[in-house]
Amino acid sequence: MSNYRKCLPWNKAALFLCYVGLETDLIFNQGFDLPGFASYPLLETEHGRAALEKSYRDQIALAEKHNVGLQLDSATWMANKDRAAILGYSPADLVEINIQALKFLASARERYGDCPTVISANVGTRSDAYAPTEIMSVDEAESYHMDQIAVLARTEADIITAMTLSYAEEAIGIVRAAKRYHMPVVISFTVAIDGTLPTGEALGVAIQRVDAATEGYAEHFMINCAHPDHFTAVLTDAPWIGRLKGIVANASRCSHAELDEAEELDDGNPVELGGQLAEIRNRFPQVFMLGGCCGTDLRHMAEIAQTA
Repeated sequence: MSNYRKCLPWNKAALFLCYVGLETDLIFNQGFDLPGFASYPLLETEHGRAALEKSYRDQIALAEKHNVGLQLDSATWMANKDRAAILGYSPADLVEINIQALKFLASARERYGDCPTVISANVGTRSDAYAPTEIMSVDEAESYHMDQIAVLARTEADIITAMTLSYAEEAIGIVRAAKRYHMPVVISFTVAIDGTLPTGEALGVAIQRVDAATEGYAEHFMINCAHPDHFTAVLTDAPWIGRLKGIVANASRCSHAELDEAEELDDGNPVELGGQLAEIRNRFPQVFMLGGCCGTDLRHMAEIAQTA
């Protein structure tokens, strides 16, 4: 067990908040242009840095107000080779971007509060999470994601969190890469409206495959970028459910395809969303990480914090 893993403060708060809905908030509510849905270019302008800093500050203040823990996620979800190349960023650029993103995040934690806070280095998919165009083998996925994870392992990150994954092979590769660099890692899958992964694989099967291939190395698993209505029915008392410890939900009930085409933000019902996540946590008490993904903002996070 690495020193990082010994320091994770999961046991210091009954509930942890996690917010990864900033991009939709910035685009639809704050008027930012985020080509390729990438938020790391915000680090390059004063206006962008101010927006990121405000989000981190608000998240910390909310966690402190409700006496809960917080996972702060970096702006690096799209900062991998294929996605960054489309925006004109070289591999050398990406090294600096990933380092600076984690420095910025760690600085916010130091300046704005002392609630139990985990600094999460956010890793994303190689291709479209909703409809992956290239299914990598495990070895290909490990090799592909290793470059970014090797850099993130040199930063102040406490953990690697891979968000919105859509198939098990990529998840296994990421876990193996994180293990190679002695970094704790969380795997978060997205699901379609029927509760299966975008590739059609059952959520429980994917979780079991990742654990079997990596000797259970992942800290835990999560679901993100889906509405509770899409996956509640597949949450059963099967053995794998104990490994699911986080839900970071969309505000909207729309499908992934509908969200891709949306020209207006569907922010759903913050009160209802908070209640639905609280019900999941009551049913499955091992779930300690709750939060918001696409379409959510501080209103949704406040309802989650005070309801769950």
